[in-house]
Amino acid sequence: MEHQDLGFNSLLVHAGGVEDALMSAVTPIYQTSTFRFHNADHGAACFSGEDDGYIYTRLGNPTIADLERTLAILEKGFGGIATASGMGAVTTVYMGLLGAGTHMIGHEAVYGPSRVVMESLFKRFGVESDWFDTSNIELVARHIKPNTKLIYLETPANPTMVLADIRAISEIAHEKGIKVCVDNTFCSPYLQNPLELGADIVLHSMTKFINGHADIVGGIIVTKTEEDYKNLRSVMINMGPNMDPHQAWLARRGLKTLALRIERSQANAMKVAEFLENHPKVAWVKYPGLKSHPQFDLAQKQMQGPGAMISFEVKGGLEAGKKVMDNVKLALLAVSLGGIETLIQHPASMTHSKMTPESRLRAGITEGLIRLSVGIEEAEDIIADLEQALEKA
Repeated sequence: MEHQDLGFNSLLVHAGGVEDALMSAVTPIYQTSTFRFHNADHGAACFSGEDDGYIYTRLGNPTIADLERTLAILEKGFGGIATASGMGAVTTVYMGLLGAGTHMIGHEAVYGPSRVVMESLFKRFGVESDWFDTSNIELVARHIKPNTKLIYLETPANPTMVLADIRAISEIAHEKGIKVCVDNTFCSPYLQNPLELGADIVLHSMTKFINGHADIVGGIIVTKTEEDYKNLRSVMINMGPNMDPHQAWLARRGLKTLALRIERSQANAMKVAEFLENHPKVAWVKYPGLKSHPQFDLAQKQMQGPGAMISFEVKGGLEAGKKVMDNVKLALLAVSLGGIETLIQHPASMTHSKMTPESRLRAGITEGLIRLSVGIEEAEDIIADLEQALEKA
C-alpha cells in the first residue's frame, strides 16, 4: 500500500524502510563509518550524484535514512535531516538561514539553549535577535525588520505552555519572504503538523517523545521544500552534527509506539492537570487541555490533543516548589521530557538557568514554576505521589 493510504499507527510501523539484501524484517544497524564501492566508476558516480549509493556515514547511512524518511512522511514534508542532538538541529537551522547582518524573531520562553546559543554565540557573528511573546500577532508584525530572515516558534512553549498561532504567523512571514521554523518537540507529529499549518521547517529533539525511552539523544529537521532540504542538509554535512547509526536505530524503534505512548500519557496528563487545578496549595496550572488555559480555543484548532506537558506553581513560590520536588517518590526529579516515566523539574534553576533573571521573568518563567512531563504509569499513582508531596509543601 502507498503511504497516503495508511493511518498514522501503520505509518509508524511501516514508513521509511530500507531495502536489505538479507530481507531483515527490521532495518539493520549499518554501524560503519564508510561504504565500499563496486569499482572506481561506481565511486565516482556516487560522489557526482549520478548514483544514490552510500559513501560515508556523515553524508548518509541506510539506518539513519530510514528514520529520516519516516519522520518526513509523518510530518508531511519533503525530507528529513537527523542530527546528534536537538541542539544540533536548532543550530543547523540557524546556520542555514542566518548570517552576519540578518535578524531573527523567537518566542521568549523557548527551550533555554535555543535562545542562549543565539544570544551568546551567533550574536558574535553579527546576527540580531528579538525574543518576545509570539502569541501576540501584532507584536510579531511590529518586530519584523527588512533584514528579518527567520521566525522561530516553539508551541506550546517550554516551559510556560504558551501557544503561537502557526498559520497566522506563517502568513505574515511569507508576505515578507521570511522562513518560519517550529520546534514541535512538545507535540510530536501525532498531535501537531506545523508544515500543514504553513511553516517551512519543523524540528524535534528526538530525545523526547519521538524516542520516548530516555536512552538516546537526537534531533531531526523536516523541511517542506526540496530547496530548504538541500540547503540545511549541506550545512549539517559540512558542520558534522550527524547522527550515529545505532542512535538512529534506537530512535526508530521507539518511534513505532509513539501514538500508543502519547495517548496514554496524554490521558494521564488530563487527570493530573485537573487534580492540580483543584488543589488548594497550587496557585495556577497551565495545560492546553484545560478550559482555563488562555489559548484553549487555539489548542483545539491547531493541535490534535493537549499533550503530556504541564506547568504549575505551588503557593509559597520556590521554597514550596522545592519541597514538592524533593518529596516525590514515583516521579523522577530530572530534566528532559517525553519519556514513559513521569519527570518533574524546576526550569529557573535547571533548564533555563542560563537565561538572565530578567529574561526569565519577562518570559513568564517564575521562580516557583514547576514543569511536569507526565508518563505512562497509572494516573492514580502519579496523582497520589503529587498529593503526598504537596502535603509537605
